[in-house]
Amino acid sequence: MTEHTMDQKRAVILLSGGLDSATVVAMAQAQGYSCYTMSFDYGQRHRAELNAAARIAREMGVVEHKVIGLNLNGIGGSALTDSSIDVPEAPSEGIPVTYVPARNTVFLSLALGWAEVLNARDIFIGVNAVDYSGYPDCRPEFVESFERMANLATKAGVEGQGFRILAPLQNLSKADIVKAGVGLGVDYSLTVSCYQADDDGRACGKCDSCRLRAEGFQAAGITDPTRYF
Repeated sequence: MTEHTMDQKRAVILLSGGLDSATVVAMAQAQGYSCYTMSFDYGQRHRAELNAAARIAREMGVVEHKVIGLNLNGIGGSALTDSSIDVPEAPSEGIPVTYVPARNTVFLSLALGWAEVLNARDIFIGVNAVDYSGYPDCRPEFVESFERMANLATKAGVEGQGFRILAPLQNLSKADIVKAGVGLGVDYSLTVSCYQADDDGRACGKCDSCRLRAEGFQAAGITDPTRYF
């Protein structure tokens, strides 16, 4: 490890391979963080996002990119982990079937463990409470309560200066996120947002995630580099 990264403040960043999390990496780097990214192979049907995450980590020059294997399809209950549940192609009322039970709680818990090992105190997550699909684990109350729990549950929280869970996109619209990322030089052609992307990362153009992404680029007045099948 270089002396440069030893001196810098460290952050663990949840990196899905999508638009939001790539923007968060750029924001953290702009704030002077030495970035460690973490992705999860959790049995999701849109596995192209893992290839996208690896590409983003490489192109953006993070210090280390870690992929953790989890079997969330062992419990199922989501269109993203259970192939017998179709991904909806029209907006739905209430919490959609693409919600993955406890996903962000599980992801943040593992990021917390790695942060403690790395002696990093800041964990970034790309959740958003404006243009999102109604997931309960994307709300500010969730982020705040996880931060409280993180400082109760860890040696670093009890003996050290504790952890912060940072959600810089929390109150931004998708258009605001796109504009911010373009301003920071994010190459959005590296990212995959689609819930049912094919193996080459091409998008369906119909699911909730595709719709929110397309609307965000359109509202920002920026050309969307998404490839569709």
